[in-house]
Amino acid sequence: MPRYPEPVTDPLPENPTHWTLTLVCDDQPGIVHAVSGAVVAAEGNITESQQFSSADTNTFFMRLQVMAPVDRQTFQQALAPVVERYGMRVQLDVVGRPMRTLVLVSKAGHCLNDLLYRQRGGQLPIDVPLVLANHPDLAELASFYSVPFEHRPVTDAESKGAMERRILEAVDEHDIELVVLARYMQILSPELCAALAGRAVNIHHSFLPGFKGANPYRQAHARGVKLIGATAHFVTSDLDEGPIIEQNVVRVDHTKEPAELVSIGQDEESRTLTQAVRWIAEDRVLLDGARTIIFK
Repeated sequence: MPRYPEPVTDPLPENPTHWTLTLVCDDQPGIVHAVSGAVVAAEGNITESQQFSSADTNTFFMRLQVMAPVDRQTFQQALAPVVERYGMRVQLDVVGRPMRTLVLVSKAGHCLNDLLYRQRGGQLPIDVPLVLANHPDLAELASFYSVPFEHRPVTDAESKGAMERRILEAVDEHDIELVVLARYMQILSPELCAALAGRAVNIHHSFLPGFKGANPYRQAHARGVKLIGATAHFVTSDLDEGPIIEQNVVRVDHTKEPAELVSIGQDEESRTLTQAVRWIAEDRVLLDGARTIIFK
């Protein structure tokens, strides 16, 4: 009986780069085949693949993780013909690379604490070079995590403008990729929203627009609310109406006092914001007009 040799494949180097590739383009035939061919041309092996076609906007979204023994330039060169052919918007990054993140805060520390705790524990792929605040209250918390803290009071239009200029300076100074409003209780100007479009995320409780202003949890208690939740979304000039990234909710009942509702709500805010930041840092969030595509 004739013997056939085992197929021979060249093994990847001991430490090939694990890449994340996201792409967006008009939906049309042949995209997956073409992208797969480009990955093969880069000697890559696809370890994770997700895709979605939006019927609403006729847009195709794709996220790949690829193990490939090539540098960024070589991979980009392999992708270039496909990118040009389909008019793609492409992002290529390394899996697990910490995203440079600026955190804005006021007085409440629950969201900041959760972000910094999980970042220090290796559970959240972000690097926080600075916390900017309009109140000094959280300086000690930032110091506990060895993160620089800067306080800029905002008391009028002039100081508000100075704070916003400092935010943009910090973005340039620290090569910031993501700005997180971790219960930062200031409304950003349309100009700042435009400058940070697609790279600033906010968190708020689920009571908007019903219970606005001071003491929303006391208002909720008075009305017998049965659900408490939180929404994380991209920041736009339309207050609290940006594309939604994540939402969570928990049931409550009449036995919960306002202080208990606050505690439950803060837990949901922390959990929701951290999850949204994780997905963004892992390149799992893509914009589709006024909504998001999340590749979990």
